[in-house]
Amino acid sequence: MTDQPQPLFTAVDALLATVDDGGVLPALDERVRLREAAGLTQAAVAQALGVRVASIQAWETGRAEPKAERLEAYRRLLDGLSRRFPASAAPLSGSSEAGRPRPDPAAAPLSAPATPAAVSAAPSRPAAYGGRQSARRADGKQSTASLRTAAAGGTDSRFENGPLAVVDVDTGGQVLAYCTGGLVLDVPAKSLAALVDWTLAEAKLGQAKLSGPGKDADPLLVLTQAAVERYGLPATLTDEERLAGRIPENHKVIKQLARAQWKLTRRGFGPWARIYRPASGSERACVQLCIPSWHALDTRHWGQAGQLPPAELARVLGVYASRVMTPRGSTAVTGLELMTALHPPTRASQPDADGKRHSEHNPGSLGQDPVDCAPCEAPDGHPLLADLPRFHVRGPGEKLFEEAYDWARPMTDDECMLRHLVGIDVNMAFAAGANGLTVGLGAPTHVKAPVFDAKVPGSWLVDLSHVDLSRVKTGKEWADLNSDLLPSPFTPKGERPQGPAWYATPTVAYAVELGYGVRPLEAYVRYGSGRYLDGWYQRLRDAYLATMADLGVHADMTPADFLTAMDGYQDRDPQLAIVASAIKATVKGGLGKLRERPRGEGWKPGRPWRALSRPTWRPDIRAAVISRTRINLHRKIVKHAAFTGQYPVAILSDCVVYAADGPSPLDFLPYRDGKPLPGGFKLGVNPGLVKHEGTQSVLWGEEVRERFNAPELNLARYIKDGTVTDTDNGE
Repeated sequence: MTDQPQPLFTAVDALLATVDDGGVLPALDERVRLREAAGLTQAAVAQALGVRVASIQAWETGRAEPKAERLEAYRRLLDGLSRRFPASAAPLSGSSEAGRPRPDPAAAPLSAPATPAAVSAAPSRPAAYGGRQSARRADGKQSTASLRTAAAGGTDSRFENGPLAVVDVDTGGQVLAYCTGGLVLDVPAKSLAALVDWTLAEAKLGQAKLSGPGKDADPLLVLTQAAVERYGLPATLTDEERLAGRIPENHKVIKQLARAQWKLTRRGFGPWARIYRPASGSERACVQLCIPSWHALDTRHWGQAGQLPPAELARVLGVYASRVMTPRGSTAVTGLELMTALHPPTRASQPDADGKRHSEHNPGSLGQDPVDCAPCEAPDGHPLLADLPRFHVRGPGEKLFEEAYDWARPMTDDECMLRHLVGIDVNMAFAAGANGLTVGLGAPTHVKAPVFDAKVPGSWLVDLSHVDLSRVKTGKEWADLNSDLLPSPFTPKGERPQGPAWYATPTVAYAVELGYGVRPLEAYVRYGSGRYLDGWYQRLRDAYLATMADLGVHADMTPADFLTAMDGYQDRDPQLAIVASAIKATVKGGLGKLRERPRGEGWKPGRPWRALSRPTWRPDIRAAVISRTRINLHRKIVKHAAFTGQYPVAILSDCVVYAADGPSPLDFLPYRDGKPLPGGFKLGVNPGLVKHEGTQSVLWGEEVRERFNAPELNLARYIKDGTVTDTDNGE
């Protein structure tokens, strides 16, 4: 009897091997359940397995399965999670349900009531802060999809309730904090100072740092209008307060905070206020406030998010926070802060002889101290230009002018015979321009008569007027083109250069790529360099792709399926559509902040303004990204023209308009057997690929230009819906 179990175990193992050879994975819904039970995002799993977010999405929806070592690693992860988060019955993928695609959770109606399982999953909280705190789920206004999309907290117990809460007052006068994932907390605080104390002591809000040397994100409280009034603040700002960006310093609530020894940052108490006490050692005591009724959420980027019910607003901001970062202000401010969060300026040193660590420069970051730009990179009014005559206008030989395209031309007779004008738009074009870009990390070095090096970031004074677009190299071959129908790649207005001008490295490198030599007269180069924006790009790319996947638009779709999925995608889940809009605004706004101009502050030309004191005030990096984005677009236009003989009618930033026989991009983009022209335009959701922007008739375009007596009116500006409210002023 004692020898019997071993043969039995061997037989059982053999039987198991016949049904599971190590390649069987849990069912699709179980894969999602395990990941979400652990509070893991698709991006976190993708990073651990060394794959794209799109791959995790495909594995969880049944559109693909992992291969080879990825299969073993993914199965190991799921096995580990299943031991920590067991389910009563989870069918294997070999069951009858394994082959079914999992329904898209984002498509579930927002009004659908939460399932009993979701409600019972609310974490219990001990009595806290006066013994009145309790936790529950929001009443039936959030779908199970929303609970999954904005899972609270993750694995860090310090922030188990998520990065933020929307504070509101119910009809019975109780103050409630709506957290991500549908969790609702009772708030006992009677004053704003007490609310800040409660947030830091009891609410368990915040977000773990994005980089090893970085800092955890401070908790964010979003105050509804009812909460604002409850805590003694004005429901809205007066015109004077709105222009100042803050309420007066003698306001009673500010005095109340001061009595409680809380401080405000230099920007005061405005729509995005930061309330803090000086750090004690490594402990931070800081809470960020967001007040939508004070226009904290710009409708250009956040749509009507500020008007959403508290639970739904918590979902929108929670998804954004989990995929990008906790908002620190406008999308532009958050975009800039994300760069620093991913590349903190300092790190802890190795222990010295006494075993102590010190703060030291973090390699690959922009450091703690601001650096002066080159004179050609300085915007008008910069202190470097203080000695220029008051009304002096700098020309191309004095000023670096790297901006996005705003170009159009009259249509040819042949184009007028076609029926449609079709606009295509590059997805997250500026993010794609930042990907893999080498930028300077320190101050510039002035060099006379340098030899151009495409690997060295900087600004170059060089004459590119000899570059003839009628004959250019595309890859290894020369192509003959109609240069009259093409914009110059070197100027935003598409005009051919007339002499020496300042250009960023990507622009000069493109002249060489087209087959023409260059001889710079002088340059400001940055020998200390790196791919500073790579992590920033990857974070925003993954956030965008995950959100679009939730909206039913996936990275591996065929061109026709992609166009169908993009049609009306915003209506499938308006809240997630807001998140997608905010992510795109984070890209453009963050890059714009690299060259922030003075805003009021009593500034006078020739005097410094506040933004110049930041190490992230770097107009050269902004110029390099815009240069590369414009060049990327021109390269595709040239490839397309060389292969098809078709030329753009208008270009505005990342939108290009072509005349075509049909209304779809597929009517003029050269796809063969589902494959695009190598190096040309490709339909898809990934950054750098294109989507359909809009279609109007050729007759509409000619009528609009005739109405405004503007034969070169930029039709790309109006191609989306055809509405033209006034003549094109170039803004």
